[in-house]
Amino acid sequence: MSDLPQIDPQSPGRKPKGPLRRGWTTGACATAAARAAYEALLTGAFPDPVVIRLPRGQRATFALAGKSLTKAAATAGVIKDAGDDPDVTHGALIKATVKPAPAGAGILFAAGDGVGTVTLPGLPVPVGEPAINPKPRAMMAAAIDEVAAEFGAVPDITITVSIPGGRELAARTSNARLGIVGGLSVLGTTGVVIPYSCASWIHSIHRGVDVARASGLDHIAAATGRTSEKAAGDLYDLSEQALIDMGDFAGGLLKYLRDHPVGRLTLAGGFGKLSKLADGHLDLHSDQSSVDVARLAMRLAAVGADEETVIAAGSAPSAGAVLALARECGLSEALADSVAAGAREVARATLAGATDVEIVVVERDGTILGRAGF
Repeated sequence: MSDLPQIDPQSPGRKPKGPLRRGWTTGACATAAARAAYEALLTGAFPDPVVIRLPRGQRATFALAGKSLTKAAATAGVIKDAGDDPDVTHGALIKATVKPAPAGAGILFAAGDGVGTVTLPGLPVPVGEPAINPKPRAMMAAAIDEVAAEFGAVPDITITVSIPGGRELAARTSNARLGIVGGLSVLGTTGVVIPYSCASWIHSIHRGVDVARASGLDHIAAATGRTSEKAAGDLYDLSEQALIDMGDFAGGLLKYLRDHPVGRLTLAGGFGKLSKLADGHLDLHSDQSSVDVARLAMRLAAVGADEETVIAAGSAPSAGAVLALARECGLSEALADSVAAGAREVARATLAGATDVEIVVVERDGTILGRAGF
C-alpha cells in the first residue's frame, strides 16, 4: 500500500508544463471528516468548515459535504480535491462515521463501503485490517485527541471510513494485485498531494515487491506496459502478485530490488524503451531519456547488417524505424537480442548481483522479439 496518491495506470503519470495546483490526500480528508463527526458526537454541532493539523505542522481547512447525527453515531463527509493530480479519488466523497466504543478501547478503525481490507502480507497494515495506512491513522488519532482534550472526553471510539463508489474506483488501481479487496486505500504521508509525483508510482512499485516477497514468490515480472506485462506473465504463468507495473521507472524497481531481492526478475518492455535501458538510462520516459539511433545502428552493424542499412539506421527518426530496417534484412530478432543483452548488463549492474534478471523485448502485438538471460 503506497503512502502516496492512487494514480490511475492509464494516466500519463508525468507533470505537464506550467504551474499545477496541489491537493489533499485521502487521509487528510478522512481526518477532517472524523474530527467533525467526533465533535458533533460530543457537542451536537458540526464544525463547518473544520480545521485539522497536518503532519508537518500546517493547518488545513475543509468544508463539509454532508453530515448526520443520531444518539448512537455521527457522520461527516468531505469531497476530496486532489488539485491537478490524476488521482482516481479526485472528487470522491470521503466519509467518517464515529460511534462510541467500549471503555478502554481507545481509537479503533473500520472499513466502510468503498474502503478495502488487507488480505496479503507485506503491506504496512496487517492482514485483516482496513486499508487505512499508518500515517492517516496517526493523523485521525491526533485530531480526535485534540477534540477530546478540548471537551474533556475520553476518546474510546470506532472510526469507520467509507468512500461511496470506492469499489469501482479501486478497479483502476493496483489494489487488487496488492491484496487489498473491497475498495480503495486511505493514504497520505504529508496530507498534501503533489501533482504528478513520480514518487507515487515508485512507491507503488516498492509495495508490489514487498507483497511478492512476503507471499514467498521467487520470480516476479516487471513491465513497461500492459502488452509487455501480459507477454511476460503468460511466458511463465505468473500470478497477479508476481506482476509489477513498472512503467518508465526501471531505476525505481532495480534499486529497490538491490536491497530487497527476489530470486529472479523478468523485465519486459518494448524495443524502444529497452534500447534506452541498454544505453544506461534508468528513467525510460521521453522527458528524461531519448532513443540513441546511432547506437542502435552500431548494434545493427554488429549483427551483420550491410553498410547501406547501417547508414540509414543512423539517421532514422525513431527506434521503430531502425527496427523496420532490421526487419527488411532479416535481422530484427538479432537486433532485439542485442538490445536485450545490453539492457540486461545495465540491470545486472544496478542490481549488484542481488537478483538474477532476464530481459524480454516485446512487439506491439505481444509477440516476443528478443531475450537475454535465464
